[in-house]
Amino acid sequence: MRQLDGKRVLITGGARGIGHAIALRLAAEGCKIVLTDLKQELLPEAAAAISAAGGDVSTYALDVTEGEAIAELRERLNRGKGPIDLLINSAGVVFGGSFLEVPLEQHFLTYRINLLGLVAVTRAFLPDLISRPEAHLVNIASAAGFIGLPMGSTYASSKWAVIGFSDSIRQELKSQRHRHVRVSIICPSYVSTGLFGGARAPRLTRILTAERVAELTVAAIKKNRSYMLTPWLIKITPALKGLLPTPIFELTSKLFGATSGMKSWQGRGGIMGPQDER
Repeated sequence: MRQLDGKRVLITGGARGIGHAIALRLAAEGCKIVLTDLKQELLPEAAAAISAAGGDVSTYALDVTEGEAIAELRERLNRGKGPIDLLINSAGVVFGGSFLEVPLEQHFLTYRINLLGLVAVTRAFLPDLISRPEAHLVNIASAAGFIGLPMGSTYASSKWAVIGFSDSIRQELKSQRHRHVRVSIICPSYVSTGLFGGARAPRLTRILTAERVAELTVAAIKKNRSYMLTPWLIKITPALKGLLPTPIFELTSKLFGATSGMKSWQGRGGIMGPQDER
């Protein structure tokens, strides 16, 4: 999607962090932003920042685990200004800590929001994307989708599933001759949004900013890239995992600190507090 000016974008989890940074970047490109978030109280300030930057924005409270709410939002949007051209699935949570220490309900909630919510929103709005002359689906996954993440097992596995789902949808759209609908899978390492407070970036890399991830995400949309992996170590991780014997790959990951970053995780409130993906 090389021309973004005038395109209508729906962003879930867009009140802060990565979702909000993407909204600001797309607004600067001339997109019309539809911002949603579970935390309704954060939306006015987020919208004000976009408006102050000259962006066209509307906001809606949305729980991505509620199918009826998603359907109602779609009907409302289509009844108003018409279907969207871009869908950015950014909403998500993480509960860090030892697998056995994290309550089972929090493991389940991770899957409901990070995976099932993403699937539900995509299923609701994909027909609208298909109906447009040019459209794009963007799913925020994670570098954790390519490597095991001790102390973040259900977060990592939910992102593995997001990658598999997104890649499958991308190929399915091609097979159904809907090549005008592109799919981008965004896989950053740790981002400084508060979600991974206290976590350590792998050696020879840095904690990313939401603004940097947004910049690379918009570049991926413009260039119709299937994947955006960052930083450099993440770019080579899938190849290393495919080429190296498992014991050697795990030793390499350990030496780089790729599987120990969550040991010092604190986040926004520790184990018991849900953390916004953004």
